[in-house]
Amino acid sequence: MHLRRVDLNLFVVFDAIYAEGSVTRAAHALNLTQPALSHALRRLRALFDDALFTRHGHVMQPTPLARALIEPVRQALRTLDRSVRQAQAFDPQRAERAFTIAMRDVLEAEVLPELTRRVRALAPGVSLNAVRIDRAELASELAAGTVDLALDVALQQPRSVHRARLLRDAQVVVLREGHPALGAPLDLPAYLAHAHILVSSRRRGPGLPDVALAQSDSSRRIALRCQHYDAACRVVAATDLLLTMPGLYARMANQGLGNRIVPLPLDVPPLDIYLYWHDDAALDPANSWLRELLRACMAPSP
Repeated sequence: MHLRRVDLNLFVVFDAIYAEGSVTRAAHALNLTQPALSHALRRLRALFDDALFTRHGHVMQPTPLARALIEPVRQALRTLDRSVRQAQAFDPQRAERAFTIAMRDVLEAEVLPELTRRVRALAPGVSLNAVRIDRAELASELAAGTVDLALDVALQQPRSVHRARLLRDAQVVVLREGHPALGAPLDLPAYLAHAHILVSSRRRGPGLPDVALAQSDSSRRIALRCQHYDAACRVVAATDLLLTMPGLYARMANQGLGNRIVPLPLDVPPLDIYLYWHDDAALDPANSWLRELLRACMAPSP
């Protein structure tokens, strides 16, 4: 087999069928007709003298040869795509591109308003998709290009994933206007004397303040465990419960609620948020432009 005689578009088709598990869905993903994709699959089978995919119900299952080929093919496609992108200058005013950024919902409120404002002003043809992914899949999503960037807490990642700290957010305490604890600066005994709200997506387990308190054999009483800070801030406005949360989000989430925000009387490390990107995108002008824009959005005000 001589590579110069091979249509490289066939490998794009191979990757799409492998990813979608369906000729119909692969054709839709590549914006091709189903007959055109079926013809390409026949050419692939002739090229490798292997079925590559066999139908099981409604799913096209890869053969052992296809499973052995997929990673080298994807690596080659990523390398080629990266080379093409790096050779092209990125003009934000003329660009038409969609970027996908993985982040938690709390970060959406902190990041998206200013980021979207700047993107609309600088690159009107660029669109943004904010998604939530499983942290265990972060490296593979970045490597596959299904996610361009990710914002999250410090996570262990392979060397192929780069990261840079985007912001540092101190924890604060939120309590209602007129709360009995507001008569004096909130100290640790007063903090522990009141019941608390713990916000977590997990059903059980401690929060950051609980870990710090456990080191000194102290604990706080959790009266409510819920999933979202927005709901917790509304509960604070209606009760005497205390809420400990990241300061940047606290200032946004409590606008219009009349709640007070005071320092946390406990030595809890600030929450560091990192920007993640894959080595394949490190020199991509478009990805680099978005990374710099995110840094500018999250830079502290002078």
